[in-house]
Formats: sequence, structure tokens, C-alpha cells
Amino acid sequence: MFELLADFHFIRPEWLLAILPCLWLLYRFALYQKSSSGWSSAIDAELLQVQLAPGTQTKRRGITALLGTGLLLGVLALAGPAWERLPQAVEQKREALVIVLDLSLSMYAQDLSPSRLVRARQKITDILRERKEGFTAMVAYAGDAHAVAPLTDDTGTIENLVAALNPSMMPALGSNVGLGIESALQLLENASVYDARILLLTDGIDNIGDVTRHSNPRIPISIIGVGTAAGGSIPLDFVNQPGRILRDEEGDSIVAKLDEARLSSIAELCHGFYSDLTLTMSDIETTLPPLALDEDAIVSDRRFDAWADVGPWLVLLLLPLLLLAFRRGSLAVLLVGIGLGGVVPDARAGLWDDLWQRRDQQAHHALKHGAPEAAAVLFEDKDWKAAAQYRAGEFDKSTNHFQEALSDSQKALSDSQKALSDSDRASLVTDQYNLANSLVQIGQLDDALVAYNKVLELDPEHEDAAFNKELVDQAKEQQQGEASDKDNQESQEDSNEDAEKEREQQSESDGSEEQQQDDSQEQSEGDSQEGEETDSSDAQQQQSPEEGEEQEQEQLAQEPTEEQKAAMEQWLRRVPDEPGGLLRRKFKYETDQRRREGDYQPKAKKIW
Repeated sequence: MFELLADFHFIRPEWLLAILPCLWLLYRFALYQKSSSGWSSAIDAELLQVQLAPGTQTKRRGITALLGTGLLLGVLALAGPAWERLPQAVEQKREALVIVLDLSLSMYAQDLSPSRLVRARQKITDILRERKEGFTAMVAYAGDAHAVAPLTDDTGTIENLVAALNPSMMPALGSNVGLGIESALQLLENASVYDARILLLTDGIDNIGDVTRHSNPRIPISIIGVGTAAGGSIPLDFVNQPGRILRDEEGDSIVAKLDEARLSSIAELCHGFYSDLTLTMSDIETTLPPLALDEDAIVSDRRFDAWADVGPWLVLLLLPLLLLAFRRGSLAVLLVGIGLGGVVPDARAGLWDDLWQRRDQQAHHALKHGAPEAAAVLFEDKDWKAAAQYRAGEFDKSTNHFQEALSDSQKALSDSQKALSDSDRASLVTDQYNLANSLVQIGQLDDALVAYNKVLELDPEHEDAAFNKELVDQAKEQQQGEASDKDNQESQEDSNEDAEKEREQQSESDGSEEQQQDDSQEQSEGDSQEGEETDSSDAQQQQSPEEGEEQEQEQLAQEPTEEQKAAMEQWLRRVPDEPGGLLRRKFKYETDQRRREGDYQPKAKKIW
């Protein structure tokens, strides 16, 4: 108790000065209450007290006390009483940086030892190791631009990717710095970050407007120039032509030079800084100076959040006082509301949520936060309801809703009697694709194949539908194979039964011949024994496939042999453990997709 009193204080004590105007308001209110009756000017005060109804003065004093209590609680709440210290969390900088690396062929130039590319990658590694706080992303560009890593505070992951970057993995040749800056801005927009810095590492910019049109004081663009003014030739070692260099159409060697003045002016126009690439940290200090404002904000946040503010809880005490001051009988209404509070919400569980969000908004929120069952109940649109049911595992219901949505779309298009537009085609493709996936989940593979074929008829380049259709075809082939194996097994069992019946009939006939011909008993016994041996050998041969399957299953259940382990280890060693191949395939897929969609167009004939 004494410790609490010792720690008790007000976070915002300046609000206690508001008690003085509150006392003045109470005084003025008391005078108003005293003179509020119209008879006070015509009747003496002593006689007026006798004429007034009993309890009037007490009621007025109660209202004054109620008002005074409310004003006092409000002032104390604003002052922020506190006596409990909260755990002091470590704050982190929210400063964001996007590194944009030029991966054009000119980065192979060797005017910097061992090459511009190696030195640029080393510089990026130094930057990543210096960034202890904040978020970092990375973009690489040549003829097209690609995101290497989104905004993250894990700089170690980006550092592992940097070593694998080289111009040979870029699917499009050239040096389109504009696409690189646009990709960096897109990463910031996706993360809802509107104050950040962009650092460009390049050896040249052909068109100044590609960078300056993105000039924004909130997102300055700084540049580190990679190379020398004398420049260097571009070796062709990356295409297995050692000793040869890149030449122009006339056969002259291409020399990639660094224009420092040009890059410096671009950085200045984009509210950033410029520096040549150095062996020390001076280039990083020049282009990425520390942000002092962020440090001040962090200190302020730590000092403010050190104590638990109890003021908001005092505001809750004002609610019943406000109700009491509002009208007579409000206290009874409050008590009834509290008493029915546990009953009314049960009538409709979403009543409270309905006050703030529409049902479709609630459904989207539930679907986004991993509650598809609740979203399926809230959604009214058939497409969204079916999607929620699909995620919830209710495939029968989702199939029905997908079929209804598809039929509604087809009916609407037939009623309109208009040509199929791109948006209508996309809608039909989506409905057919969702229906096909749902049919697969409930095991209707034939109907799913029909739906996938319709999707491919509408959109022959729908890769997901083609891939899923191939999987369904494989599943059907497997089912057919299992069915044929089962039929063969049944036919084999039937043949075994027929053979058993023939053996029984043969034994009966042999027995009757023994009774009729005693002289040939020994011979018949020998024949019967030979027949039994032959039959038993035949039965063994007929049962051998089943026994072989059991032996194979037992072998599979056993642990792999040493030879199998060695073969497996040798196969695993063939799998590359560096991310270069993954990035190469990722970049190629993105460029191919942009070409199909018409978003990528080569800018110039210059390939370096």
C-alpha cells in the first residue's frame, strides 16, 4: 500500500489547473439554482422557503454535488493518475530502405577490381550489416525489374541472396532504371510505408527522366556510382567466351564509363545524396545519413509509455453520472439494460458488430483472419459464400453455390444478348475454375475435367487450370489402374475356385475307380498322389502373385539398405543449395507473365 502511494503521480499534472475554472462554474451554477425560481424576485427569501415544496433545496444541492463530482472525475482522468510501472518495451525504428541494384551487362566491367559487380555486392553486404534497426527491401533490374526481397527486418536473409545476384540471371537485357524505381515504390506501397529512402547502386543512367519523375521529398533517392570515369570493357566470360569482350555493331569495343556529374545531379533533383563507391564506409555515411528525428521520437515514446494511465477508467465512472443528470428514471433504465445485457445479445450474436460494420464487411474480416466458417454464414453473395465454404471444407455446399453462381452468370449473358466482353469472359473463367476445384474435392473427377476443359476453352493460357487438369488425369489413370488390378485379382480368385472344384471332381472319380478295380489300386493311388502334387504345385504357382505382393510390401516397410542410403545422399548432393537458380526462375516467370499481359515492352536496343 505504501509502495503504491509512493509511486502515485499524475502523468499530465498541468490538467489539475482546470480545477479552478470548475470551481467557478460550480459557484455560478449554485447561484443560478438559487435564483432559478420566478418567485424569488417577488417573495421574500424566508417566505419563499416556506412556500416551496419539501425537498426542493435538497434536490438542488444533490444536482450541484453531482455536477461537481463529474467535473472532478473528468479533470483527474485528463491529468492521468498512475502508480503502476509497465514493462518497458524496446522500440524499433520504423525507417525503411529499399536498395536498387543495377544488374546490366556493364556491371561486369573490370575497371574496379575484381569487377563492378563484386564491389557492388560487397557494398550492399556492408550496408545490410550496418542496419541494426528498421526495414530493408531489395530490387534488381536490367531490361526488367524484379523484387529480390520485400521489406523485412531480417537483413541476414537478404545478405544470403546478394551473393547469387549477377546479370546472367536477368531474363531481359538492358538497363531500365525506371522500372527498378517503380518496383521499389511498389514494395513500399504494398507495406503501406510512405516515408522511406531509396538507394540506387548503378554505373549509369541514360534517361534522367526515368528517375526524376519519381522525385518525392518524403522518399529521397540517393545514388552510389559504381565504376570509374575512364571506364572499362565488358568481358564475355559469362557466355563461355573467355578473352572476348562486348563490341558494338561496327566491331568497336564498348567501354562503360561512369558519369559522376550526371548521377550527382539526378540525386540532387530527387532530394538525395551522391557518392562514388569507396572501400571505406564514407559512401554509406554520405548517402544514408542518420535520421536524428527518429531517435528523438523513440526516446519520447519510451518515456511516455513507462507508466499505466488509469485516467480512461475514471471516464467510465462518468457514464452513470451523465445518465442520472440526463432525466428522471434513467438509473432504472440503466439497471434494466445491465440485467438484459446477457440476454439480448443471444438473440442475434452479431448485433453489436452490425452497429459498426455491414455483414459483408464482417464476413471479409472473418475470412481474412482465418474464420471461414463464420464468413460463410455472413456472406450473402453466392461467389463469396462459396469461396468461404470451400476454405471451411464444406465442399458439397460450395459446389452447389458455385454451380448456382455460374448458371446465374450464363443466364445474365444470354438475356443481355451481347458479345462476350473481356470482363464477362474473366468472370466465367473464374466461376468455371472454382467449380472445377470444388468438384475435385468431392471426388467427381469426370465433371471436374469437363469444367477444366471449359476453362481452357475460354482461356487457353490458364496455367492453373491446365496444371490441375493434368493432376486429375493422373488421378483417374491411377484409379483405373487400381480397378484393373482388382478385376485381375477377382478373376484369379475365380480361376483358383474352378481349379479346386476340378480337383474335387477328379478325387471323387478316382475313388469310384478304386472300388470297382481293386487290381489297379496301387496305380490309381500313385496317379492320385501325382495329381495332388501337380495340383499343389499349380496352386502354389497361382498364389505366387499374392505372396509376391506381400513380400514387396514387407520389403518396403523395412529400412533402406546402405546402397539405397548412399544413392539417396548422392542424389541430394546434386540439388543446389544456393538461391541463384530459384531467383533465376522467379525472374523469368515474372518477365514472361508481363509479356503475356502486355505490361513489358523493351525500351531500347542498348543491351548493356
